[in-house]
Amino acid sequence: MKLSRRVSWFLLAFGVWSWVIWVTFVKNLWKDGSGLAFDDAGDPTAYFWVHLALAVTSFILGTAVGVIGLRGVRANSSK
Repeated sequence: MKLSRRVSWFLLAFGVWSWVIWVTFVKNLWKDGSGLAFDDAGDPTAYFWVHLALAVTSFILGTAVGVIGLRGVRANSSK
C-alpha cells in the first residue's frame, strides 16, 4: 500500500499530537488534587487506573500511527 505525501504527514502529525496530549493528561492525572485519582490515603483509585490504561493505549496507538506516517514520509521523500 502506498500512502500519499499528505496522508503520511497527517499520520505523523497525529502520532506527535497524541503524545503531546496524553503526556499532558498523565502529568495532570498524577498531580490531581480533586480526589478523583487518589483517595484520602493517597492511594490510586479506579478512576486513576482506567485513565492511565487509556493513556497507555493511546501512547501505543499514537506511536504506531506516527511510525506509519514517518515511513510514508520517508518513502515519499526518497523519490
